[in-house]
Amino acid sequence: MYQTDPPRSPKDVLPTMYDLPSEDPKEPGLPDQFHLLQPRLLDETFRPQNYPSDEIFVASDLNLYYDPRHPLWHKRPDWFAVLGVSRLYEQRDLRLSYVVWQEGVDPFIVVELLSPSTEKEDLGQTLRDIEQPPGKWEVYEQILRVPYYVVFDRYKYQFRVFKLNGARYAEVTLSESRFWIPELQLGLGVWQGRYQDVEQPWLRWYDWTGCWILTPTEQQSQRAEQESQRAEQEKQRAEQEKQRAERLIAQLRSLGIEPDVD
Repeated sequence: MYQTDPPRSPKDVLPTMYDLPSEDPKEPGLPDQFHLLQPRLLDETFRPQNYPSDEIFVASDLNLYYDPRHPLWHKRPDWFAVLGVSRLYEQRDLRLSYVVWQEGVDPFIVVELLSPSTEKEDLGQTLRDIEQPPGKWEVYEQILRVPYYVVFDRYKYQFRVFKLNGARYAEVTLSESRFWIPELQLGLGVWQGRYQDVEQPWLRWYDWTGCWILTPTEQQSQRAEQESQRAEQEKQRAEQEKQRAERLIAQLRSLGIEPDVD
């Protein structure tokens, strides 16, 4: 590939989202239920207040292409978020993958869900074969420079946060299973509760008051409960008015006055 003067746009000389494969045929199996549900809960509760919804892109199990020198190299994070980009590719199409050299913005946070088969790579404990692509840790830390990297052990329900500190990730000491991210005005933590009819610890986002952000289903249930409470309050007020009117009528009749009940 010859350089031109001025340099040509990456969109002219590098493969685009439409040119790159959206799946890895060598990757065995499909995500299990936890790997389907947990990212969905992160999606549903991720609402940074300082970014409009159409400038936030979140994805799970989507090819993330990160190196223009090796355009087929990619990772598939369990969940990641990019801030300041359109939800749609070129503001018009759902993404088949996320191609960093086309988008121009790296992920802000990546979440990996640990399992025995991926734990060592997720935590940067594997040795790299020089002929092979780098592991997840190296890509997130050294190449993409992702500010926050989170891992969640689905078996121990252990929550760990790594923050980019200079050139390396440093693990954050957590006093509880919660972590506040000031750039997002959101916190991420472990919530014990029922999601999709499954009771267990889950990762989800919380707001500045410390309250867990509600999913759309929870919001709907909350609104229904509030409407039911308002209806019950109106019913009680009506009953109280009726009782006051009956007492007044009884008092008037005791004085020999027949009230006009109409």
